[in-house]
Amino acid sequence: MAKLEERITEKAKELGFAKVGIVPAVELDIERSRLEEWLARGFQGSMAWMERDPQKRTDPRKLFPQAKSVIVVAMNYFTPQDHEDAADKGKISRYAWGDDYHEVLRQRMGELLRWIRSELPDAEGKICVDTSPVMDKAWAVRAGLGWLGKHSNVINPEIGSWFFIGEILLNLDLGDDTEIVADHCGTCTACIDACPTGAIVEPYVVDSRRCISYATIELRDDTFPADLAENLNGWLYGCDICQDVCPWNRFEKPVRETAFEPRNGETSLDLDAVIRLDQDSFAERFRRSPIKRTKLSGLKRNARYLKINTGSNLSE
Repeated sequence: MAKLEERITEKAKELGFAKVGIVPAVELDIERSRLEEWLARGFQGSMAWMERDPQKRTDPRKLFPQAKSVIVVAMNYFTPQDHEDAADKGKISRYAWGDDYHEVLRQRMGELLRWIRSELPDAEGKICVDTSPVMDKAWAVRAGLGWLGKHSNVINPEIGSWFFIGEILLNLDLGDDTEIVADHCGTCTACIDACPTGAIVEPYVVDSRRCISYATIELRDDTFPADLAENLNGWLYGCDICQDVCPWNRFEKPVRETAFEPRNGETSLDLDAVIRLDQDSFAERFRRSPIKRTKLSGLKRNARYLKINTGSNLSE
């Protein structure tokens, strides 16, 4: 019979995960130093939650004391549709076209954990998908799923960077047979050069305060800084520019997962329709969608700024 690690990997791929890596649950010393430096520079902006529990964020055993191994999974979300670039519409980041990935990954990872328990009844684990204080990208690199690109997204040489990351912290010692993927960014600076707001302040370092994704999703202010407001480039929710220009995404592969197909066939939203939304219609329209993250007030703010940028009159 194949080793448990091999059977876990096979089962994970049956469940729709494109890549799987298993590594020991240890403290991320180097990554913690980088995180602390990034926070010291204020690059987290208003995301104060990133400053909390640095030990828990960099040591999975602080989050799940029984942890001995970390199963890291990647789920491809690329679908072949293009962004709709029209003056009266606002573009949506590709990851938010379909259903909320937190729910999709958590359900599949739950199936994987239940399968592991069926093989070993003493197995216990904790599922982490983005909202847990776990450094997803650092674990993906540690587990050999790819390398950290200069835009700070993880790149896999076979599928590019369009994938979600999740972890299962497990109380089983599964060893470590993964190989770190070498950095293949080389001298390329396509992502740095293409960012309209200069958010990639140096290779591998993003200043969230300059980032369009941060501004349109995480920033809760009623207004944008002027340099951001004038350079939204049509983005209503999130931004894909740095990934769109990455040469490694020529290896992107369409996913069969229908949950990530654009809802209602939309890759952008009508700005006037967004501005007319009330709370009930917003809640219904974006139920189980990542777009609910920005809240109605944030989405309306974004739409108003895009209309101002195109010289259009506001509809309310």
